[in-house]
Amino acid sequence: MTTHEYTAGATPPRGAPQIRTGPAEVSAPAPAAPAGKPGRDRYLDLLRSIALVRVVVYHLFGWAWLSILFPSMGVMFALAGSLMARSLERPALGVIRGRLRRLLPPLWAFSAVVLALMFAGGWNPAHDPDTGGGVQGVADVLNYILPVGAPPYPAHAGSDSGLLDSTWAEQAAGPLWYLRAYLWFVVASPLLLWAFRRVPRTTLLAPLALTAVVGTGLVTLPGETGNAVTDFAVYGGCWVLGFAHHEGMLVKVPRYLAISCSTTMMAFALWWASGHPGSEGWDLNDIPLADALWSFGFVVILLQYSPSWKELPGRLARWDKLVTLSNNRAVTIYLWHNMLIMATVPILDQMYDLPFMDSDRATGALDATYTLWTFVLVWPLTALAVLAFGWIEDIAAKRSPRLWPNGAKPGGGASRGNHRIAPRSSPQSPPRSSPGSSARGGRRA
Repeated sequence: MTTHEYTAGATPPRGAPQIRTGPAEVSAPAPAAPAGKPGRDRYLDLLRSIALVRVVVYHLFGWAWLSILFPSMGVMFALAGSLMARSLERPALGVIRGRLRRLLPPLWAFSAVVLALMFAGGWNPAHDPDTGGGVQGVADVLNYILPVGAPPYPAHAGSDSGLLDSTWAEQAAGPLWYLRAYLWFVVASPLLLWAFRRVPRTTLLAPLALTAVVGTGLVTLPGETGNAVTDFAVYGGCWVLGFAHHEGMLVKVPRYLAISCSTTMMAFALWWASGHPGSEGWDLNDIPLADALWSFGFVVILLQYSPSWKELPGRLARWDKLVTLSNNRAVTIYLWHNMLIMATVPILDQMYDLPFMDSDRATGALDATYTLWTFVLVWPLTALAVLAFGWIEDIAAKRSPRLWPNGAKPGGGASRGNHRIAPRSSPQSPPRSSPGSSARGGRRA
């Protein structure tokens, strides 16, 4: 696995979208409090929802500029860091157990489906040369249960002409890098928060310094160990920024100074990216140092202007229920979104067999708009996944299971999402292409 996203489209007989896999830019598995409980920070809930949508759009269309427009992974790690700092007001061991309890059951449901399909296709991790085989290959499967490392998967499964493309397993496992990074951040958070409260500036900037060492090739760490360290370095600064937000440190910095330093850092990130383009050019997900610096500066600006809304204001209020739903089902949406993108392909391919599609003009029109139709179809499939698997998030959080937790109440009111207001100490894609050259584990969002 690299620290980047990868192009992961299937290769069926008709034109279809490129699929990008990875983090998620998805939200961290934030704890969702009971519906109707006051004190929600709707601004942070909104950021998490935007990040989720951006992840799906990026993985579908593959637009590199989205990594600059909204660095979702940095934003989501920052939100998770803020939540973790608030939670660590309680004993650390219990907090870590609680985070694992919320994270793992949704992962187990996803893994059960994915592994069943892999094994049904004849995959045997003990005899897979791509995963090392033997005892180690079998042991690595445990990462589908506890994601401390990279989960294995067959390099080729299914068939390019079948219901499942030959690269579907790679697409399915791609997003799991985020869960690994999240888990290690959670485990490290008690120590990180302790260090932050004693030497805040050093703790805040240390991940960026580490990225300058391991993310530029100055020091190269092999295999998955190197990937994990690079993940930690690239997004560690944003995680600690979440601490700073919770502790009220950011509001103590004059806004003009914070914005000036952030824009300077972001300008350097773009300059670095211009001289060190990745496989997709200006896609920051392929350029660790640029990604770390751009995400850090972007998050500082977002949190400096954080209004801590208790309600979504103005026209944003119309999105209240969707924001609440996406926050309550963030893990489910993130885990399944790549599988859902791939599921649109066999469904849309049925359109070629319709009676009015027997002309070259009609077929060409569908080819040209295939990705757009995929974008339209993936959302109802997401809704089905929420209904089918989302309730597991409630069970994991020790809540009564709900099929559609959008905050709506029988009387017409609405409850809120997942993030409480933290206390502050002061005031056109080509026809379906084969996957690009990518390391196992995927590219990031």
